[in-house]
Amino acid sequence: AEKMEIPRHWRLKKQRYALVGETCPHCDGKIFPPRDVCPHCGGEAKTPYGFSGRGKVFSFTMMQDAPAGYEAQAPYTVALVQLEEGPVITAQLTDLGDQAVEIGMPVEMVTRKIRQDGNDRGILVYGYKFRPLMQ
Repeated sequence: AEKMEIPRHWRLKKQRYALVGETCPHCDGKIFPPRDVCPHCGGEAKTPYGFSGRGKVFSFTMMQDAPAGYEAQAPYTVALVQLEEGPVITAQLTDLGDQAVEIGMPVEMVTRKIRQDGNDRGILVYGYKFRPLMQ
């Protein structure tokens, strides 16, 4: 079973670290996360597409209580980020300092530690978050 995990890990790694989705050859729709069927036209879409990682805050909320494993991060802000290429994704905002979050605020993707798994191995799980775009 261990061998099957490695390809899956690398596929997920592309999504977590580089925002690699797909582009549809039929309607040129940009898709994230990859799902092999275009949500725009229903055509088959398997062509990898690397998103720029830039976008803007579409909506946001402050999380006071964190789910198990994320308590150290509360309170934190979760946003719907509309990528420049179109898709809207959910992500945590980071590096805000005392900057107020606003709808329409430009943001960029960064890779950050998301949590440390609480087992003996102490695996660090990384993923994407978004920070205010440095002008």
